[in-house]
Amino acid sequence: MVWDSLGGLARRTVFFGGAALVGGISLLTGCTPLETFDTLVRTDRGAAVAARDVAYGPDARQRFDVYRPEKPGLAPVLVFFHGGSWNSGDKDGYSFAGKTFAAKGFVTVVVSYRLAPAHPFPAFVEDGAAAVAAARRMAGQWGGDPARLYLVGHSAGAHIAALLGVDGRYLKAQGMSRSAIRAIAGISGPYDFYPFTNADAVTAFGAHPRPQETQPVSVAQAGAPPMLLLHGSADTLVLPRNSAALAQRLRALGTPVEEKVYPGVGHIEIFTAITPAFRKTAPTLADVTGYFARRGAGAI
Repeated sequence: MVWDSLGGLARRTVFFGGAALVGGISLLTGCTPLETFDTLVRTDRGAAVAARDVAYGPDARQRFDVYRPEKPGLAPVLVFFHGGSWNSGDKDGYSFAGKTFAAKGFVTVVVSYRLAPAHPFPAFVEDGAAAVAAARRMAGQWGGDPARLYLVGHSAGAHIAALLGVDGRYLKAQGMSRSAIRAIAGISGPYDFYPFTNADAVTAFGAHPRPQETQPVSVAQAGAPPMLLLHGSADTLVLPRNSAALAQRLRALGTPVEEKVYPGVGHIEIFTAITPAFRKTAPTLADVTGYFARRGAGAI
C-alpha cells in the first residue's frame, strides 16, 4: 500500500515541491507548514471563530478549535481530523476547513491529537474518541446540536475517523456509542495497509502487539455509522483500493456506504478542492455536505 504524508496540504497543488516514490512508497521531501496555505487561501463567507484551544485532555496537543455558522439557529456538529502520516499536522493549519464547513451550516470542531513517535497507536485514535465526546458534550455552548454529530477526516485523519466508526471500543471508553454518530466521511483514507512497509507506518503502528487492530478493514463490526468514502483515481500516496476494500467490508456487514472515485484527482487536490479557488477540481465539499444532509444534517 502507498499512503499519505500530508505534511503540507497545498504542496502538490500550487506552490510547493513534490513527493518522491521509493519502492512504491511515498516519501515527502520535507514538511511545508499548512499555515501558508491557510493564510493565502480564500474561504467562504458566513463562518466565525467560536473558540480556540479547547482542551479535551491534559496534553498540549489535546486541543481543538471551533467554528460556527454566522447564521443563527441550532446547527449540526462536524468533527474534523487532519492528516499527516500520524506524525505531523496541527489544527492551526486547518482553519480553512473549519471555516468552509461552518459556512455550510455546521458547528465545526478541528482537532489536534497526539502524534507518533512519542505517542504511537492507539494514542491518536483514543484522542479522536476523547475529542468527539468532548465536542458532543460541549456543542450547545456554540449553537451545536449534539444529536446531529458527523465525522470527517482526510488521509491519516480519515483512518482515525473510520476506526472510531467501525470499532466501538474507542467511543465506548468515553461513555459513547457509535450510534451517536450520524455519518462519517473519509477522504483519501488508508484503511488496509498491513503489513507495514513504510517507515512512518512502522513508527506509528509497528510496536502494537496485535497489528490487525490498526486496520479499519480488519476490525470492522456490524453497527457502524453510515460512511461516505471518497478517493481520487490519481492518488499515489494512498491507493484508491483502500476505500474499495473498506466499502466492500462494510457492505458485507450491512452498513450503508457510498464510495466515489474522482477521475484524475490526487491525494492533496481532493481536499484542497473544498476551498473556492480549487472547487472545480472535485465535488468533495458538495458530496460530503450532501451526504450528511441525507443523513439528517438538515438544510445546508
